Amino acid sequence: MTYLLTRFLPLAGLGLLLSSAAHAQQYQPTATGLRVSTDSLTVEVQFYSPEIVRVLKQPRAKETAKKSLVVVQAPAPGKLKYSAKNGQVTISSPTTQVVVNEKTGQVSFRTAQGQPLLSEQALGSRFTAKKDLNTATYRVRQLFQLAPGEAVYGLGQHQDGHLNYRGQEVLLKQKNLDIALPVLHSSRGYGVLWDNYSTTKFTDAAAGTVFDSEIGDCVDYYLLNGQGTADGVVARYRQLTGQAPMFPRWTLGFWQSKERYRSQNETVGVVEKYRALGVPLDGIVQDWQYWGEDNDLWNDMAFNNPGFPNPQAMLDRVHALHAHQMISIWPSFGRKSKPYQELASKDMLFDFITWPRTPHVKVYDAFDPAARDIYWKYLNQGIFKLGMDAWWMDATEPDQLQPFDTDDDNETALGSFRKMRNAYPLVTTGGVYEHQRQATSDKRVFILTRSAFAGQQRNGTMTWSGDVDSRWDVLAKQIPAALSLSMAGLPYWNCDIGGFFPNGQYPKGVKDPAFQELFTRWQQFAAFTPMMRAHGEGTPREIYQFGERGSWAFDAQAKYIDLRYRLLPYLYSNMWSVTSRAGTLLRALPMDFPQDAKVADLSTEYLFGPAFLVRPVTEAQYVNRPDKNVPVPADFSQTKNVEVYLPTGASWVDFWTGKRQAGGQTVRRETPIDVLPLYVRAGSVLPLGPRQQYTGEKDGAPLEIRVYPGANGEFTLYEDENDNYNYEKGAFATIRLRWNDKARQLTFYNRAGSFTGMQQARTFRVILVDEQHGTGVGADDAPAKEVKYAGKQTSVKL
Repeated sequence: MTYLLTRFLPLAGLGLLLSSAAHAQQYQPTATGLRVSTDSLTVEVQFYSPEIVRVLKQPRAKETAKKSLVVVQAPAPGKLKYSAKNGQVTISSPTTQVVVNEKTGQVSFRTAQGQPLLSEQALGSRFTAKKDLNTATYRVRQLFQLAPGEAVYGLGQHQDGHLNYRGQEVLLKQKNLDIALPVLHSSRGYGVLWDNYSTTKFTDAAAGTVFDSEIGDCVDYYLLNGQGTADGVVARYRQLTGQAPMFPRWTLGFWQSKERYRSQNETVGVVEKYRALGVPLDGIVQDWQYWGEDNDLWNDMAFNNPGFPNPQAMLDRVHALHAHQMISIWPSFGRKSKPYQELASKDMLFDFITWPRTPHVKVYDAFDPAARDIYWKYLNQGIFKLGMDAWWMDATEPDQLQPFDTDDDNETALGSFRKMRNAYPLVTTGGVYEHQRQATSDKRVFILTRSAFAGQQRNGTMTWSGDVDSRWDVLAKQIPAALSLSMAGLPYWNCDIGGFFPNGQYPKGVKDPAFQELFTRWQQFAAFTPMMRAHGEGTPREIYQFGERGSWAFDAQAKYIDLRYRLLPYLYSNMWSVTSRAGTLLRALPMDFPQDAKVADLSTEYLFGPAFLVRPVTEAQYVNRPDKNVPVPADFSQTKNVEVYLPTGASWVDFWTGKRQAGGQTVRRETPIDVLPLYVRAGSVLPLGPRQQYTGEKDGAPLEIRVYPGANGEFTLYEDENDNYNYEKGAFATIRLRWNDKARQLTFYNRAGSFTGMQQARTFRVILVDEQHGTGVGADDAPAKEVKYAGKQTSVKL
């Protein structure tokens, strides 16, 4: 930094440094990075960690301070080094180099070894002056140059079937079915968070890659250096925007819902029917109009409907049946509701048409913290104090039914709706999460929501894919939609089993074998997503509507509900990995096999946690129905099959047969109606729980530990108190299990940690999987070695 040294040099040497000193004054080191002033721009580079770098660009004529709604981490630069040469200034952390052109403000990023990560285009920052609610601002664009062959993922959830977004154009604007999440994830091991809340167009074309936002006082983005790994990118994103808290363990069980249960007797009756049938169930959902059928009372947050005369008794009965209840809430209110009247009196309602289509239902301004306080006040008084377990926050986009350009002039507490719109789901879910956390630490927050934004994982949210149609092509598109959201950093996603709208395709609904086949295959997919939840309108979705035990649709569905419950130890341990290690449960194959070119844009299969390769069946195979109005029976006379690609770099064991196959090949897998192609990575250590009717029913039962030989492997089993926040204070325990393939030995290491109610001693049944034993849903007759474990290291030879 020669410009700082000149004042200490003798006059004789000063002339030698004048030119370099004058050059160096183009940039200034700051506490977190550096600041460069060009003829027209101010460019700031701020290190939030050695791997996270913020770039902030503003026209020199209009510099403003910006507080991010998304970022929760404070800058922590660590040790930085500066150098300047040939009009370029370089600032380096131990892992990341940032190079700024002092004349143009162009920024590029490299690894510590100087390998290119990402570069802006020269003169790629563009500001177009405009007015927003009579305030001077800009349309902002930033152009980047990606590398040839580079794949890019993320950007939220879009129902377009794409996984790799090279060569694509995506409109980032919240609406039902589409989730705008301005996070780009590159196959080169870095990510970009574009911190802007207005409608934004992402385009990748020959001319370059651009984020183009309708409103912005500045260009503001973060480079996330994952140091070459996809998990590293996600970890940096969560470090910057907030970690995902633990959900209650019971949320991993099976959920039943429909549009809608019309009385408390019907709601409770569904739970009672499941218990009588012996089909597991943990969650029941009460959808809309429990407040009454008058839209002027829309979302009154009270049980005004005469079909719900005693909501406390309803919840008490559901809890007595060892189930939990979720209820639908909205960001909008009818004019006769108490929340509407208070919010209207304080000018906290927007003036646009939402659903239901009436001018008397209005959306509240969730950007105003005082409005969020009011929202929770009524939610707490009318519902939460009854003991409600979870929230279905519907239409958090929020839903808008008139042309968008007329909505945008609404004024929020933080500026125009045009400027803030995409962040609405973040602030409205955040209001409920923060208030419930303040109310109690005994019940974990669980929010199911239709929309999301960057940072929302910290609000205890599970996103669902919206009101999708009941079609095979829609089912197929759920897979890349889910994987894109996961690679953008949000770990929890699910969808309506069977699709929300069946009537156009299946007017006979659940009585149509064609719908039964679609629903059954969709449910198999859902068993390997973070939430397994049946829901939809137009036809009932309860398992007993599909026939009796012994019928193909009932039995195939029951099989996967049972399997879901056996997977609970695996699922809950993976949930802990999400919370403690910024893990990802729904894993696009490029995350784990970046060197396998065949998976770069493979959207038909995925990993579910570290062990499972899942290939959902997304086409009709057994019901050929030429006329949708004339149902025909299923024809199982010939067993169908699908192609499955087994990624290179691992060998794979068929979950149902135990057969092991090498990676790097495409195989044909037979698909009877009750078989989802499912493979386990060799080396996996898989914990399975007992069959049970609800989560926690048999916590004292032995756990089955399956070992899939062919490689070394390990798994960390996690346990805690299941539905409070004591884990944040260290009240949990882990057991590390490690398989040594050469020695054929499984080691249970010393238990780490403890919690109230922990089993001090337990039994494990250890099974070595082969083609004769230890496969499928159950392995009760498989040869197993019984291990008595009391918290101290022990090993077993297989």
